[in-house]
Amino acid sequence: MKTWHEIRRFPLAVRLLLVNQLGVNTGFYLLIPYLATHLTENLGLSAAVVGVVLGVRNLSQQGLFIIGGSASDRLGARGVIIAGCALRTLGFALFALGDGLAVLLAASVLSGVAGALFNPAVRAYLAQEAGENRAEAFALFNVFATTGALVGPLLGSVLLLVDFRTSALTAAGIFAVLTVAQALALPARRGEPSGSGLLGDWREVLGNRAFLAFALAMVGMFTLENQLYLLLPDGARDATGWDGAAGLVFLVGTVANLTLQLRITRSLKARGSRGRWIAVGLAVMGLAFLPPAFLPGLVPVLAGALLLYTGVMIAQPFVMELIPGFGRPGLTGTYFGIFYVVSGVAAAVGNAAVGWAMDTGAQGAAWLPWACCTLFGLASALGVARLHRRGALPASPAPEAAAPVGERSRA
Repeated sequence: MKTWHEIRRFPLAVRLLLVNQLGVNTGFYLLIPYLATHLTENLGLSAAVVGVVLGVRNLSQQGLFIIGGSASDRLGARGVIIAGCALRTLGFALFALGDGLAVLLAASVLSGVAGALFNPAVRAYLAQEAGENRAEAFALFNVFATTGALVGPLLGSVLLLVDFRTSALTAAGIFAVLTVAQALALPARRGEPSGSGLLGDWREVLGNRAFLAFALAMVGMFTLENQLYLLLPDGARDATGWDGAAGLVFLVGTVANLTLQLRITRSLKARGSRGRWIAVGLAVMGLAFLPPAFLPGLVPVLAGALLLYTGVMIAQPFVMELIPGFGRPGLTGTYFGIFYVVSGVAAAVGNAAVGWAMDTGAQGAAWLPWACCTLFGLASALGVARLHRRGALPASPAPEAAAPVGERSRA
């Protein structure tokens, strides 16, 4: 009830974006986790071709975040969000309706570009609308996103009992509904072109050394979050011999997120600086991998998952809150876009390291990938702590972003 009461305190735009993220993650995880199986078992594609199809989607999204962020600043976040949801609708529909390689590649590109558009735009819009309650807004955003990441695979597994096409069309339908809902109800906000040109905006952001250092320091958060879909489910399956044990990892995290996220954020917000809590959260994320590294069985794996989710709940809302504070409000979307490009590339390297540790550890050093993750988390925590001590992190939301909703310009 407290969470529902907190949601009602925010303006309509914020509430719509929270529901939007629930739908985005539900639709995404309803389809994507089962796509590789469909391509290999149903369509008979080779592993190499499947890798290309999946890689094109990821590259299209990660490489174009900066475009989505800049478009949000210049054209207004609302239109970019709507365009992203519409493209995702088309991309997922193509996965359902096309079997040829050209169609599959087009579907992957459209799906990736869609994410590159609406991901930074949604976060920029949310940061601008939430004002001084930005941390709480991103905490709720995390709750809705985590819930969608649990509901999506469960719904997808049920729909796959019919066939993959039904699952893909359902995912496309969810994004179609989101597109219409945002077009009808999301308030428009003017973009704020800087006058320095697109390249000038990028140079300004990339020239912000404190921001780039912060983005690189966050490699631990993104790398370790990805282990919710790789190392921890693999550990749960190995501990039990049951494929369904991987779902318990997500169940533990979702329950914890729903019950604790907002309480943690509100409590920590009143007790010290954001930078310190981000460092603490990253350290907790790293330490989460120690129980399964040294203790056998499912319980240590689930304990590690709970600690990992706790670290994310501590750090992530404050990370999202701080990013706009590195620059002027007119570049909020660009800052989010470049943050995801930099940290995404760094996290890809981190994930490759974890994958190598998993392969190497299988030869008799099962603790190795877990220890590798612990080092990533602690290294990131030390990096953020150093930036905090040097005074390189914004202490609070930018004053312009904290202005009351009624004082912002409307298109």
